[in-house]
Amino acid sequence: MGKPIIGIAANEVQDAGDVLHHLPIAYTPLGYVRAIQQVGGLPLLVPISEPAAAKDYVSQIDKLVLAGGQDVSPKFYGQKAHQATGSGFLARDEFELALIDEALLQKKPIFAVCRGMQLVNVAFGGTLQQDISTFSEIIHMQAPIPKEVPTHAIATAEKSMLARVYGQKTKVNSFHHQAVDRLARPLQKTAWSPDGIIEGIEHVGQRLLAVQWHPDFAYDALLQEQAVFKYVVDVL
Repeated sequence: MGKPIIGIAANEVQDAGDVLHHLPIAYTPLGYVRAIQQVGGLPLLVPISEPAAAKDYVSQIDKLVLAGGQDVSPKFYGQKAHQATGSGFLARDEFELALIDEALLQKKPIFAVCRGMQLVNVAFGGTLQQDISTFSEIIHMQAPIPKEVPTHAIATAEKSMLARVYGQKTKVNSFHHQAVDRLARPLQKTAWSPDGIIEGIEHVGQRLLAVQWHPDFAYDALLQEQAVFKYVVDVL
């Protein structure tokens, strides 16, 4: 039996700069690739494509990873854009929503990080808080603090997948300015920060795990973040 094939939904940059002749590039942060390799998975990048291609892409992988990145377009959760909401990337939203649908249809597990978690909530009919700086005293966008440094506490729900990996309480890094607002009905809140912001969600009947922090930023510095990738590859 071969290594599990972990499909990572890729992002794009439209201008790679002078050295690369301003070429558009498909990419994913290397932390996902290295972490999956380190725990015995075979990472495979899934480039942004037409939504109709999602079925074929998902059929080639064992599990799907949705990474961080641009803000999800508010059009997908019935709101107008707040002034703090970025311009986003509509083609990425549309393709990754199709990937989620196909992964559920094909019963392929999903692991979603940061933007990925927010997109999962939107895919199931939930909404997002577009600017958490207006009500939270916790710093959820920690730059310039180093990416691997945990900056705020979280608690996890008893008997959840996250509790198995992280225990009942831990600290995590934080790089987001939006968050889950109304949680979609099929999903469960399984981690939260002291200000009440949802930091982890799981699905009642599907193999779906999502976190708001970035394990890919700290997998090589913190055992708990390496452990969540191992859980995704071996168990989820």
